[in-house]
Amino acid sequence: MEPVNSTRVSEFLLLGLSEEPELQPLIYGVFLSMYLITVFGNLLIILAISSDFHLHTPMYFFLSNLSFVDICFTSNAIPKMLVNIQTQSKGITYESCITQMYFFTLFAELDVYLLTVMAYDRFVAICHPLHYMVIMHPRLCGLLVLMSWIMSVLIALLLCLMVLRLSFCTDLEIPHFCCELNQMVQLACSDNFLSNVVMYFVAVLMGGGSLAGILYSYSKIVSSICAMSSSQGKYKAFSTCASHLSVVSLFYLTSLGVYLSSAVTHSSQSSAT
Repeated sequence: MEPVNSTRVSEFLLLGLSEEPELQPLIYGVFLSMYLITVFGNLLIILAISSDFHLHTPMYFFLSNLSFVDICFTSNAIPKMLVNIQTQSKGITYESCITQMYFFTLFAELDVYLLTVMAYDRFVAICHPLHYMVIMHPRLCGLLVLMSWIMSVLIALLLCLMVLRLSFCTDLEIPHFCCELNQMVQLACSDNFLSNVVMYFVAVLMGGGSLAGILYSYSKIVSSICAMSSSQGKYKAFSTCASHLSVVSLFYLTSLGVYLSSAVTHSSQSSAT
């Protein structure tokens, strides 16, 4: 393939989940429904938390931030995908692709950090209930969210600048419905070894580190729950963690599913060519 300098690339082609014409209305309907449910559901959560004084607690403060990030995350990619299906166009400009990749990385990182912070919040609430309000005071909660934003912005900027230094080939087809970091790096014709090392290092450090923190928190939570003598106390402690556990499971399973589907699509297209 003939290399093309990244500054001369005008647009990429987003191949989406499937190129079968008969499947496009189904994909459009499913993703439009999911997008509307996600946006309005999270907006209702934010409005309910902000309007009810009794919900002004650390747990709901983190939940409202997570809801806001989820709205931004889905709004970054899904509307463009729906427009492409509606107009039967797959193109996205180079600048829009880089911007979409940046915010995709930013909000994905924020999701991970906020889920980790919420696990720590549940750990303190169940393992140290008498000191909960002393430890999780408003200043610390705000600082944890602020640090999550700062780390996400800086890491996403670093990875984005890394991609901007790459040169691309004449084959500018992205086997995905959005401009995602891994796909952009693999699409490059220039030497991407360093980019791959940095990308996987950040992924292991960010995803693996946060998952380890979540698992550690819940190992302590399970130990504390098992040590309780009251069955009612065990049920109440577990119920406070059930929603967070479901969100964590949904996030990591969805992320795994997206990457696996993307990898399968990429390998099938490579074998076809």
